[in-house]
Amino acid sequence: MNSQRTAAAPALPIRLAVFDMAGTTIQDTGVVPLAFDAALASQGLSATPDELVAIRGASKREAIRHLVRLHAGESDLDRRSEAVYDAFRAELDRRFRGGGVRPVDGAAEVFEWLRRRGVSIALNTGFDRDTQALVLAAVGWDHGVADALVCGDDVAVGRPAPYMIFRSMERTGTQSVAEVLNIGDTVLDIQSGRNAGCGVNVAVWSGAHGRDKLEREPGAHLIEDVSGLPALLERLVSSAG
Repeated sequence: MNSQRTAAAPALPIRLAVFDMAGTTIQDTGVVPLAFDAALASQGLSATPDELVAIRGASKREAIRHLVRLHAGESDLDRRSEAVYDAFRAELDRRFRGGGVRPVDGAAEVFEWLRRRGVSIALNTGFDRDTQALVLAAVGWDHGVADALVCGDDVAVGRPAPYMIFRSMERTGTQSVAEVLNIGDTVLDIQSGRNAGCGVNVAVWSGAHGRDKLEREPGAHLIEDVSGLPALLERLVSSAG
């Protein structure tokens, strides 16, 4: 699927761009926190806004288990966590099918800009495979957009572990982490890129975590939203030259 580098386009320092979905390439419309609230309430539990913010970017299954343990302890943890997770998936499905999912403005154009320069595209998410497929179908990205799709179901441990990035590399035949760009909107996204050793690590502050929180993470380039990625990469190429 990946095209050859064009002679007119400047060489980029990357061969693979790994994009987070919700909050980075898919608009953060508040659906995910609402789904967490409803799912926890189905088991008589609740979480504070700060607790929900802290888990953004994590594997949703792992995040729910953490919240259930935090508010209900170890008693019947497996059953209650699975019940909350099932309710969370059903709530997301209902809200997404009701029109609660849209791409970030300019995201598709950034994908094409990268593809013209020979860069592979991976989309990863802490959602499970069925939810990822639902989101991609809703925005028309289920065919011909990404070279690799990676979700929380594909790895043993989610972010901040680097494994979804490594799986994206494996599926695109990318051998050097120095040639990987990672981009996301949460602290866990950026920590995952740092743990993977990505050559370029980018944070967007238009999603779940604001600029003040993201700029505390060392080694990350900050941009307002994904549409600013080409300009950032051109600056990096220029400064390297």
